[in-house]
Amino acid sequence: MPEASEVAPAPVEADPPVTARVLTVPNALSALRLLGVPVFVYLVLVAQADLLAFLVLVVSGFSDWLDGALARAWGQVSRIGQLLDPLADRLYVFTTVVTFAIRDIIPWWLALALVVRDAVLWVGLLVLRRYGYQSLPVHYVGKAATANLLYAFPLLLLGGQDGIVGAVAMPVGWAFAIWGVGLYWWAAALYVVQTGSLVRSARREQPAG
Repeated sequence: MPEASEVAPAPVEADPPVTARVLTVPNALSALRLLGVPVFVYLVLVAQADLLAFLVLVVSGFSDWLDGALARAWGQVSRIGQLLDPLADRLYVFTTVVTFAIRDIIPWWLALALVVRDAVLWVGLLVLRRYGYQSLPVHYVGKAATANLLYAFPLLLLGGQDGIVGAVAMPVGWAFAIWGVGLYWWAAALYVVQTGSLVRSARREQPAG
């Protein structure tokens, strides 16, 4: 049996290369998710077809996982995909909380907690761009928050149905929603701290006037 010092460390898996390709299967899935946003809004607010809206959310959540998995597996990670994927996530979160609040599926305080958080990040992004930075990398806490919310929304929608399905879906949906809001703001705090660090560093590097 080899000595402990002879055991080679496990290789670190390198991140897949980022390309400038636009016409890829993952990008097509992200584009379809974006096209599903107005369909979802129509189903919730106009048609009030909650089961169809639930289906749109489920398909969106699955495609969110699928486009990332395919991009990594097929070597199709692209710059446009890195923009489209989080944009689709944020649009679904924003439109869902607003439409749910209008329908009284969730209270307005919950909608405002999520919308204000995104507004804080937009302000931070504007500050970063003033100092020459484009954006911050997505933190795993932010990914976990989005995942919790993408589970919560369809369950809360399903919770409005009569019978055992609605009775089970509602508390589970609220559990995911509460965890999602907490993680959402935790991620925001991490981004604010990181933004402050980058701004201070940029100011130190500026030549004295």
